[in-house]
Amino acid sequence: MYSSQLFADEKGDEKMVVVTKDAGCAASDCGIHKDKKSHYHGLTQANLGQIEHTYGSRYGTNPIPKYKIPSKGLNAEATYQLIHDELNLDGSPVLNLASFVSTWMPPEANQLFHENVSKNLIDIDEYPATRVSILADLWHAPSAKNAIGTATTGSSEAIQLGGLAMRKIWQAKRKAAGKSVHEPGPNIVMGANAQVALEKFARYFDVECRLVPVSVESHYRLDASKVHEYVDENTIGVFVILGSKFLRHVGTYTGHYEPVKEISDLLDEYEARTGHYVPIHVDAASGGFVAPFVTPKLVWDFKLPRVVSINSSYVVPTRSSLQLSEGGIINRGHKFGLSYVGVGWVVWRDKAHLPKELIFELHYLGSVEYSFSLNFSRPAAPIIAQYFNLIHLGFEGYRAVGLGDLKNARLLSRALEASKYYTVLSDIHRKVAGPLETLKVTNEEDPEFKLYHPGLPVVSFRFSEEFKEEYPEVQQRWIQTLLRAKGWIVPNYELPPALEQVEILRVVVKESMTAVLVDQFIADLMEVTESLAQPRTPLHSLNMLDNVRHKRSKPEHHAGALEEDSGAKSSGTYARPC
Repeated sequence: MYSSQLFADEKGDEKMVVVTKDAGCAASDCGIHKDKKSHYHGLTQANLGQIEHTYGSRYGTNPIPKYKIPSKGLNAEATYQLIHDELNLDGSPVLNLASFVSTWMPPEANQLFHENVSKNLIDIDEYPATRVSILADLWHAPSAKNAIGTATTGSSEAIQLGGLAMRKIWQAKRKAAGKSVHEPGPNIVMGANAQVALEKFARYFDVECRLVPVSVESHYRLDASKVHEYVDENTIGVFVILGSKFLRHVGTYTGHYEPVKEISDLLDEYEARTGHYVPIHVDAASGGFVAPFVTPKLVWDFKLPRVVSINSSYVVPTRSSLQLSEGGIINRGHKFGLSYVGVGWVVWRDKAHLPKELIFELHYLGSVEYSFSLNFSRPAAPIIAQYFNLIHLGFEGYRAVGLGDLKNARLLSRALEASKYYTVLSDIHRKVAGPLETLKVTNEEDPEFKLYHPGLPVVSFRFSEEFKEEYPEVQQRWIQTLLRAKGWIVPNYELPPALEQVEILRVVVKESMTAVLVDQFIADLMEVTESLAQPRTPLHSLNMLDNVRHKRSKPEHHAGALEEDSGAKSSGTYARPC
């Protein structure tokens, strides 16, 4: 079956081509459930409902259906080769500058990972681990031996648990005072830059989400001076982010630390004035394994009595899924904790801040265990890999990695600003104004980088005003596309509400981002930027496409995927629903 389609060339002239559609494949025959295909997919004359591979004749296998389980399976060797080749289409982890997830570990850690890939973390009696006490001590819990915390599949789960504990405590106080827990109901306060996991808690557990606007003056993070305008007696807590993030899916945008101590001090004043106690939960998914090592004097954790819990993604395994500890902190082990994806942590200040009714007593595998989690079974291998790093690197090792990451992030920041093409929004390369500037620092290896603003090794940047004035036709979003053609994965997106007119590019500098790679990235970035700006170059003509009406080719719509507008209407947060 053929159909004619119109498209516009780069000059804006419309041309007609004839393309095939639904090339010989009925939905019922191919196992496709109402698939949507671009009109260009038919050009290949391929059957989109099945997978054929070049090794078919060698292994004596037939094509397999794409959207349903095959009637007869393939042998292990052919299956491995098929999936291996498909995964080769993925981007290079080393050149993926968008993700915070660790992509490299030493061979010995890989060996431990594979040796324990079959172990289930919940089978504690069979596979004992170590204690969460290490994290509680790192985050200055009042008593590390009596800290209470749990491993999670990541910070998203940990955030839900931290929020649930605060919600349950608020409910108990309201009931004890003879007040309703339904009218007007609980609320939680966070910045408009909050990642989607924070808003998920509010939406999933029926808590009003109060978003504090961000601005240039607040460094694109939660504005501490405005927090008091959003809290009241029904506020269960404030989510404060150690490493400001944007998560339409997952990520962090400018890398700024939100001012935990300043917010805590202001809430102290608010409580003294009104009598309303408002706790803080610190989302340290990204900063929980950077700040303690790189800026150990920064006050953000359990040193502040108002901080009741913390989550992160780069931490240690626990002796059991739940261990005693004081306070509540969540940490993600698979980011700057230098472990593979799949491990997170939440720690509470003390048992008083984790209501007993949320903890389940389990009689499992011949022993009694205790659990507070949204998941039950989970792989133990990522936690073992995290434990490997804690022992292998130690405090000084993590510190050296963190300082190295920040050094390369500053190198990148300065190169971008020296080009005059870009303005850097992150502040880690800028000196702190005031008395600190008088400190004598011999070199960049200053133990605490005392002269610079603390933050994550994240570089967010955009076209400079001078560049935009000189080349107003150049669209910044093309930078992302053209860098991808060179292998680099660098996201381009809008800032939160009230700043959505500002687009930024963001680079996460991890251990694998060496000075050599920084230099190569800058060279490639300058090349594509100048090619877009200079007239009479092929890439400059891309700017014209934004002014041409044309129908874009969309990738094949997979069976079961959500249609456009399937999600809830946007609530105005930066973490917009789908």
